[in-house]
Amino acid sequence: MWCNRIILRQLHRLNLSNLNGTLTTSTQRAMSTLPRVYVTRQIPPEGLRILRESGQVQFELWDSDDVPVPREELLKKVKGVDGLLCVLTEKIDTELLETAGPNLKVLSTMSVGFDHLSLEELKTRGIRVGYTPDVLTDSVAELTVALLLTTSRRLIEATHEAKTGGWGTWRTLWLCGHELANSTVGILGLGRIGVAIAERLAPFKVKKFIYTDVVPRPELASLINAEYVSFEELAEQSDFLSVCCALTPETKEICNKNLFSKMKNTAIFINTSRGGVVNQEDLYEALSTGQIAGAGLDVTVPEPLPTTHPLFTLKNCVILPHIASASYSTRNAMSSLAANNLLRGLRGSAGSLPSACDVTSLISSVGSGELSGSRFTIT
Repeated sequence: MWCNRIILRQLHRLNLSNLNGTLTTSTQRAMSTLPRVYVTRQIPPEGLRILRESGQVQFELWDSDDVPVPREELLKKVKGVDGLLCVLTEKIDTELLETAGPNLKVLSTMSVGFDHLSLEELKTRGIRVGYTPDVLTDSVAELTVALLLTTSRRLIEATHEAKTGGWGTWRTLWLCGHELANSTVGILGLGRIGVAIAERLAPFKVKKFIYTDVVPRPELASLINAEYVSFEELAEQSDFLSVCCALTPETKEICNKNLFSKMKNTAIFINTSRGGVVNQEDLYEALSTGQIAGAGLDVTVPEPLPTTHPLFTLKNCVILPHIASASYSTRNAMSSLAANNLLRGLRGSAGSLPSACDVTSLISSVGSGELSGSRFTIT
């Protein structure tokens, strides 16, 4: 009897082993039929968790957050994929899309920006596009306000003086800056983020908000009691000018000597949108000659900006390494939305994406020279 039990146990283990082997083989076979996805960066954990636990895709990723995937490696990995999840450092152009081939059904970018995407090519190929607006509005607005205050109140200069022995006797005008109370704040390109910035600045007793765009945006403007003005009036009247517009062929280097020459010599210029909307040589000239009082930049061309760039030599220029959306909650929300866009895009139509990018409308808005577009404000 005892021997029989031993034999039965051994047979049971053998059957379980065979069954497990069968399950493993079946699982592997099932996995091999799932859509193939490539993720171009080690995105925040929430997004990766969604992809892993979905059971809907087999994915590879470039397992680094510090170094972008090399172009050669990217082209190798996208061949034959059904979906691609990228960040704004990857240029999605004709070469890449041709290399990926006809299987590519959906592109999900972990960004609200689109200047790294070849929109016409995506439209021609019928590739669904998802992006991550809204979830970064609060984070970008907070950083913009922080950058504005840091620049206008000369906090970087003050910290340096305190650390290096420059803090001597009290002086009447030492490190004086410009305050928001009773000021006029101008917004170039009024969208979600521009409104959020104004809402945060209002408690500082700002006297007036003004904005310019291709057309007036009364619904958005009414939320912050902002007045629509011309581009020239925006430059002339603003004590603080915050750039919140998309980078398009029409807005490329729109902030140049023409703008700076019309600004007050006490004005503070802030850019948390895209570096390409600013002519940096003209900005350096305006700052170094006292044409404007200061500038705060979270975005530059190129990125990273070389440490030898002349803008770094100026005390009245604060430069951050593109961190406007860099909060834990925002980056996880962006990665979650990007992952869900990808999964839904593989299952259904573009309209079913949690945050679908209407490429056709976007191309039209870019072609018309729209500065912000309520759906496509960029930071």
